Amino acid sequence: MDLETIQKKLEKKLKKSRYQHTLGVMFTAASMAMRFDVDIHKAMLAGLLHDCGKFCPPKDQIKLCGKLGLELTEIEKEIPPMIHARLGACLAEKEYGVEDEDILNAILHHTTGRPQMSMLEKIIFLADYIEPGRKMIPGLEEVRHLSFKDIDAAVCMCARNTLDYLEKTEKRINPLTEQTYLFYDDTRGKRSI
Repeated sequence: MDLETIQKKLEKKLKKSRYQHTLGVMFTAASMAMRFDVDIHKAMLAGLLHDCGKFCPPKDQIKLCGKLGLELTEIEKEIPPMIHARLGACLAEKEYGVEDEDILNAILHHTTGRPQMSMLEKIIFLADYIEPGRKMIPGLEEVRHLSFKDIDAAVCMCARNTLDYLEKTEKRINPLTEQTYLFYDDTRGKRSI
């Protein structure tokens, strides 16, 4: 399926604000792909589809996962807002015809990140955080700047900011976000977990 066809489907399926965010992520991902010599079409496709599983509330996402035979992890069951990433990767494949494993992984890990991400995964993880429509939060401008200069440092800072926010608001932390932070934290002097 081409980008224009997918855009039209998503425009009908997503709330207006979610659709605008999706376009912001798609164009930000395209810019970053040009900067880091990644396939622009793949970056745009992953950016466009990153939230395709977020068209309904988490309880409906859980039901749909059951119908599709998707096994949810314990942490996804404990933190329902995480479910849209797994559902989105599944829908990208089944509904939108995406076969590229790198694109599917970028969608799957766009909320938490993970250690040893591909360049496309890093781009989508960051594009979701820094797209122009995001409301201003502490550290956002610095992550935006770093995203085009030192992508690993930007991933680290993005994960750290997310952890700080979750701790401050006393929300459950997905261990993958913590692992992402620890993996990309240069001050630890190593890149392994």
